[in-house]
Amino acid sequence: MDQELIHVYFMPGMAASPKIFEYIKLPKDQFKAHFLEWIVPLENESLSAYAIRMSKHVKYENVVLLGVSFGGVLVQEMSKYIKVRKLIIVSSIKSMHEMPKRMLLAKSTSAYKIVPTPLASKIDILEKYAFGKQMTKRIELYKKYLSVNNSKYLSWAIKEMVCWNQKLPHPKIVHIHGDNDSVFPIKNISNCIIIPNGSHIMIINKYKWFNTNLPGIILAD
Repeated sequence: MDQELIHVYFMPGMAASPKIFEYIKLPKDQFKAHFLEWIVPLENESLSAYAIRMSKHVKYENVVLLGVSFGGVLVQEMSKYIKVRKLIIVSSIKSMHEMPKRMLLAKSTSAYKIVPTPLASKIDILEKYAFGKQMTKRIELYKKYLSVNNSKYLSWAIKEMVCWNQKLPHPKIVHIHGDNDSVFPIKNISNCIIIPNGSHIMIINKYKWFNTNLPGIILAD
């Protein structure tokens, strides 16, 4: 039965847990969902080497890889080492040319090196100083969906995202992007499926669209 199913591997965004996919439901008679998790990088590990290590967690052949945000960058790197049936990215970028100006500036000035990543592990402290419903709600989302608060991982991930130097997109990649993405603005994105009012976290709050459309996207030639 396993051989008849299409195996879909989901990779969450930076520091996020597979819980971001909790509302994504694919027909079980056609698909088998697998959820990858971030691991702490080795000392001075390149993104390519990390992708090779992560690829070892893919136990089937001719799979579908779907990655969100930085996870979308990672699955593109993984696809260079394993055979994929379909490569899908959500709320991500296909090449360095789709990066927003602030990321390009951070790369050129090495500003990414001074991001205070240890603060990311202090969500409980931030919660005490949250003001307003919007901030409180955002922190609740962080607590629910962020699983990696290791400062070594965060420093590495920020660097590898900002310094990603892919020049040409994968020729058969499927890119799904929201027109209200504040991290990767739609004005920098080309050749994608646009989700109206889709934000950077639309994999969570636009899950109905994905449940309706993902099967067809995966099965399309």
